[in-house]
Amino acid sequence: MHADDLLTDFTPREITLNDVSKRVYVTGSGGVSDGSSGNGGSDSRPAVIVMTEMPGISPHVARFARWVRDAGFTVYMPSLFGRDGVVATAEEGAAVFQKACVSAEFRAFAGKGTSPVTLWLRALAKLAHAECGGPGVGAIGMCFTGNFALSMMLEPAVLAPVVAQPSLPMDDPAGTGLDAADLQVVRQRLENENLTVMAYRFEGDAFCRAQRFAAFSDALGERFVSRVLPDSAANQDTAPFFKRYVTTPHSVVTAHLIDEAGQPTLAARDEILAFFHSRLV
Repeated sequence: MHADDLLTDFTPREITLNDVSKRVYVTGSGGVSDGSSGNGGSDSRPAVIVMTEMPGISPHVARFARWVRDAGFTVYMPSLFGRDGVVATAEEGAAVFQKACVSAEFRAFAGKGTSPVTLWLRALAKLAHAECGGPGVGAIGMCFTGNFALSMMLEPAVLAPVVAQPSLPMDDPAGTGLDAADLQVVRQRLENENLTVMAYRFEGDAFCRAQRFAAFSDALGERFVSRVLPDSAANQDTAPFFKRYVTTPHSVVTAHLIDEAGQPTLAARDEILAFFHSRLV
């Protein structure tokens, strides 16, 4: 986890949706990029969109994507910021974060509403569903992209959203990062289709505080299922960007996960994989 990941077991695709092109790393049989016919063929595996945390697709994020793939899914991992596969230095990670904060695609601060990049991500979910078939698509957002999985529920194909340590808006601990109207649509879908949202954070996380989960719970009711892990469950052996700038436990299934049996973070990973299975298989 401290060396760059070449991502050689992923197929990089340049995907244009809504006149915007992004690189997406795909792995697992079932997608068009893997040679299948799509639309639920005999080798079809339902799609899961894995959205990276800051400062980009790190080896930890890629490891989680492989766990999803190995659990029986086709993973679509879009490159949203940073350099793909690298262990960023503290300085590089800070530069990526600052650039994202002022980007028109992301609305990092309170009062800005739903981030425009979620429109593209919803289109990606629709494409992934068409390519892979199955009942629908799963999505997990982490950190800077945490609440994107919830916004993506405005696309009917998204059936299994996971919100991991959502950090936006940065300046309002009780903010959700979604327009009120979008939240209402999401709640209606959850109730009408008997769906749930799984959400994860560490108790002492300075970037995703208890107020944010409380706000989501108020907006979505019992359909918002939260898990709060003790700070003692976090891995302390982290990359340079985390050591300098993320000084509290934060990344539940990536940088702060302890890959050992009996660890709460590994149990959270397994629960997420089981959640995808329950909704998509």
